[in-house]
Amino acid sequence: MRASAYLGGLAAGRRLILLDLRGTGDSAIPADESTYRVDHQVADVEALRTHLGLGRVDLLAHSAGGNLAMLYAAAHPRRLGRTVLVTPTAWAVDLPVTPEQRLEGARLRAGTEPYDTAIEAYERILGGESRGEADWDLAAPLFYGRWDETARAHCAANGRQQNEKAAYAYAGPGAFDPPATREGLRRLTREVLVLAGELDGNPRPALAARLAALFPAGSLDVQAGAGHFPWLDDAAWFAARVERFLSAGA
Repeated sequence: MRASAYLGGLAAGRRLILLDLRGTGDSAIPADESTYRVDHQVADVEALRTHLGLGRVDLLAHSAGGNLAMLYAAAHPRRLGRTVLVTPTAWAVDLPVTPEQRLEGARLRAGTEPYDTAIEAYERILGGESRGEADWDLAAPLFYGRWDETARAHCAANGRQQNEKAAYAYAGPGAFDPPATREGLRRLTREVLVLAGELDGNPRPALAARLAALFPAGSLDVQAGAGHFPWLDDAAWFAARVERFLSAGA
């Protein structure tokens, strides 16, 4: 539930339409804030497609947004061209990421700073011993392939872009029916690319592979050296990989 501006840098010679989800960016706060829950937002994606007059759309979703994409695909499989799921969480199909998997990715960085300090903070967070925002700030380098100026600026913008109330409600009780969603996704005959980051813990590539296998035409690719925001880690590689996948369906 961040303003879509955080996806900046994705466009590469292709028309890209960014949707600000309810209560984020330029989208209004809904009268009924219970509709922040992800299943209520499937209709928003469909309304945008209809408004644009498009028979089919290629859909790209990142992280928790992957759940919205999967719910949309299950509900409207004939409206999709190709789908790209970038470092997606997969609560919608009951493939949660475990603390052990998160730490597996984090510990790939062990042995240098700022990563050793970040791993210690992340262990406290995942172990229920967090010291609050201070630990999240220390753990931040783990979510990026490189902790450079671009990554630090992207991380700093998070607080300004995110609707925390909406984020809390997004995956609230009743949001998901995994058996129904899995069944709906079996009707999706168009290709789906699941793109994982080599260094990401959410999801690890092995879990991303399990997600890709749920789709009749799913495939997995792993971006070398990438964390949870792979378009920031190697923009040229990311754009070329996504463009190659989408163009194959043209």
